[in-house]
Amino acid sequence: MFAKLTSARSLFAAAGLALSCLFGVAAPSVAQAAIPYLQLNAQEPKYAAIVIDANSGEVLYDKRADSPRYPASVTKVMTLYLTFEALSEGRLKLTDRVVMSPRAAAQAPTKIGISPGDSLSVDEAIKAMTVKSANDVAVAMAERLAGSESRFSALMTLRGQELGMRNTRFVNASGLPDSRQISTARDLAILSRAAMRDFPQYYSYFAVKGFYFRGNYVKGHNRLLDSMEGFDGLKTGYTNASGFNLAGSAVRDGRRLIAVVLGGPSTAWRDNNMEDLLLTGFDVMKRRSRGERTSIAANIYEEEPSGPIERPSTEQGDGDQAGLRIVLTENPHPTPVKVSPTLREAKKEAPKAAPKATKKPKGEWGVQVGAFKSKSLANDQLKLVRGRFAKMVAEAEGAVEGAGGTFRAQFQGMTSDAARSACSALKAKRMPCMVLQP
Repeated sequence: MFAKLTSARSLFAAAGLALSCLFGVAAPSVAQAAIPYLQLNAQEPKYAAIVIDANSGEVLYDKRADSPRYPASVTKVMTLYLTFEALSEGRLKLTDRVVMSPRAAAQAPTKIGISPGDSLSVDEAIKAMTVKSANDVAVAMAERLAGSESRFSALMTLRGQELGMRNTRFVNASGLPDSRQISTARDLAILSRAAMRDFPQYYSYFAVKGFYFRGNYVKGHNRLLDSMEGFDGLKTGYTNASGFNLAGSAVRDGRRLIAVVLGGPSTAWRDNNMEDLLLTGFDVMKRRSRGERTSIAANIYEEEPSGPIERPSTEQGDGDQAGLRIVLTENPHPTPVKVSPTLREAKKEAPKAAPKATKKPKGEWGVQVGAFKSKSLANDQLKLVRGRFAKMVAEAEGAVEGAGGTFRAQFQGMTSDAARSACSALKAKRMPCMVLQP
């Protein structure tokens, strides 16, 4: 574990930065860095993901992990990495002040919103970036550390290359839209691992759910900090071009995993996918410890995002891309899944003799609460939903429907109103659910 960086490393970065400034180059050339995101293959889904073991760095799962993507506000993990570096080397203190320049104050939302000439402490600035994802504070911190955002961006790219981020180029400190600023799921996982490995004393900032700033409570964007056990970071991101991004990490039974999800169509879809990847990863790690040979890919059902990006009323700021829209697949409306006819056939074929006293299904509607690549995971989902939403599915019959290598977790035998009510309750808790019509 590297608590501090070597002097040689600092000299390398300083030399590279000086050269970039001397020749007027904002950042070194990186493969594919000049390719604007929207000029990439339009047929390729924008979703990308990766899961790694934080301890060993082993890749447990990847999906288009090396395809160029916009990092959006996940960019701030590098801004924070360099901030933590300055703190660990004594070049910065948590009580130091960060002054808001006119340029920083003029950044597009999301931002903390203080006036030019005003200032906040380094501690407040870190929380503003991790919790609020404040673009104005990211720029102010860049200017505080390197004199200008362009110089700081060059240092970001150099440090990224040194960490092993081979396909990343930074041109700003905030993640606001710029077609030159690209990264990959793999590179962002490398960065996330480096942040917790090199500066464990500051990693807890990524788990802050909210903080008080000048009498007002500032609430964060990372909802999994509240809803997933063991989840403790790191950073959300959103622009209209990138979709919904998340670099996340969680700990279970002494094991830590890191996952990156890019290009989600909504916050709920992104968060659910992140949770599925991490939970499946922990299950795979546990089974491997018992000698089983398995993988995340073999145990998770991947439902590719479809349809246009669902733009939020407020998120992480893409003010200069208001007219931009991307479609993730050619089929924005997936074919509805119907309830298996087993319930209806059972009614037709029931014997005339009085059956044993059992509750009869109240209807022919149902809900699907997930689809997986193993029957055991589907059954686990049924148990989870029944435990958390007992009143909603108390009269329903849990079933696992297998077809085409996919196992669908369903509750059957519901009325129309009961099915719709159950799905509304599940979705309100950011859990997957689809109403199944007879």
